[in-house]
Amino acid sequence: MQAFFVILGALIVLVLGLFIFSLFLPPVVKVERSLVIPATADRIFPLINVVRNWELWSPWKEQDPDISITYGEKDSGAGASYSWKSRNRNIGTGHMTITESRPDQYIATDTDFMNMGIAKGAFRLDPVGEGTLLTWSMTCNMGQHPLRKVMGLMMDKWVGNDFEKGLEGLKRLVVRN
Repeated sequence: MQAFFVILGALIVLVLGLFIFSLFLPPVVKVERSLVIPATADRIFPLINVVRNWELWSPWKEQDPDISITYGEKDSGAGASYSWKSRNRNIGTGHMTITESRPDQYIATDTDFMNMGIAKGAFRLDPVGEGTLLTWSMTCNMGQHPLRKVMGLMMDKWVGNDFEKGLEGLKRLVVRN
């Protein structure tokens, strides 16, 4: 019986410690990756502005070739969208809409991860000497729930790796064509 109370006490201390730790974590998490692509922005922009082109470089399409994708009525620019369903739990189900599109400069997105909420995303294209610096970012509000805030600590590692793969896929695609 004493072992039960020791385990129960340890569990209470762990949960309380997690709660206190989460109080010091920010509710908003930002993930950002950049890559210089040896091409002008006008060659890169259509690959991210036209949602059907995402299949050509998406890191998630590579993780699940059987992912089901449904496109909205509009193909490109603000209002263009697609939804996806995957049996891969790392990909899940969601919906992405381009909310702003400035040719060869910037694209903003809203991505609804269903039960996880909406993430604000962006692609920024900046000219540099060797080509274009493409920056892909995502901002998520994890709310005040302690477990979600702790999970936010891992977002950079989880999503950042996918962003790096996607940027490399875009670079390969542009260099090849």
